[in-house]
Amino acid sequence: MKFKKSMYSIATLLALISTVMISPTALASAGSAQVVTSVRSFAKIKSNRANTSDESASTKVENNSNWGGIESLNVPQTPSAAEIEAASRAAERESLSNRTSSSTSNSASVTVTPPNDASVASLLDVISQVVGKVPYKYGGNTLAGWDCSGFVQYVYNQVGVSLPHNSGGQARAGVAVESLAQAQPGDIIANGSHASIYVGNGMVAHASSPSTGTLYSSVSYSFASGNYSIRRIL
Repeated sequence: MKFKKSMYSIATLLALISTVMISPTALASAGSAQVVTSVRSFAKIKSNRANTSDESASTKVENNSNWGGIESLNVPQTPSAAEIEAASRAAERESLSNRTSSSTSNSASVTVTPPNDASVASLLDVISQVVGKVPYKYGGNTLAGWDCSGFVQYVYNQVGVSLPHNSGGQARAGVAVESLAQAQPGDIIANGSHASIYVGNGMVAHASSPSTGTLYSSVSYSFASGNYSIRRIL
């Protein structure tokens, strides 16, 4: 009885195994129905191509090749901020050195012949000897350089008249003259910021600025605001 049951169990197991086992041919047949195929969408290349990898890596250059001579170009370089500042300072130092040398040379060659008397003619003669020769120097009152009131002080000192070294004080010296129409050569024309000496014909002599030095110019130019005093000393 047990033998029959064993045989039955073995037969049943073999039947199950044969049911689940599938031959390779069956799998291939079943799968072949689901295979996805593609169609070429571009023309087939019939000619052989060169090895593009070799071409891209090639370093061979033909002897007659002309690349425009780029190796000889002189490309300007933009200077840095530090280089620009250094160049600016160098130019400023050179300009200052030139002005100083020029001023020293001019002042060294300037000589003034002392006047014989304290007259307007002597005053104007002193002015003629220094105009265009003495540089402007803030705070100065000598032939080495002077500012506007220093110039007036120096010129009047040559004829024996002592004046303060400031334009405001010079604008209150002497006797007042009412208008430019009544001004005479030798009169001081000044205000709180500038001083000059009238030489006639609407002109004054004065130390104008560092760039122009001592020169003649019109009253309207020297005192554009029209605000000034006219003072008679001699």
